Amino acid sequence: MRRTVLKMAGAAALVALVAGCASGVKYQDMAGSMPSLKSGDGRIYFFRSSSMMGAAIQPEIRLNGAVVGTSKPGGFFYVDRPAGNYIASTSTETEKSASFTLQAGETKYLRTSPSFGVMVGRIVVELETPDKAKAELPSLSYTGDVATTAKAR
Repeated sequence: MRRTVLKMAGAAALVALVAGCASGVKYQDMAGSMPSLKSGDGRIYFFRSSSMMGAAIQPEIRLNGAVVGTSKPGGFFYVDRPAGNYIASTSTETEKSASFTLQAGETKYLRTSPSFGVMVGRIVVELETPDKAKAELPSLSYTGDVATTAKAR
């Protein structure tokens, strides 16, 4: 009886973990239909590899304090913002952030990735090179939420 309960609990945990991973339209399938940038804006991509390490840790991602999305394994989303200075951050037991300047017409890529923490894992935010980001994006699924992105503007 106890073994059955443990197996069921383990199966439920696995289902919950997999359900938390990104699924949906792949970058490669939607890249051609993404809107053009408005004059004076730049584009910021947030993405996370599909590694199962730390998959249960999915904190909100903030841009200058406003929530713009969630760090989900195997997912990406983007926001368009006016040129300026930005701080992207995530928070679990501690806040991790990356500061950058966005120019008009420029695209920045920010990788979120799990790291070990004292009590719980954390998600680190860091700028990624365009070449590395562009190589990884085609395998990732879109996790953006139009309503959340619009509110953060």
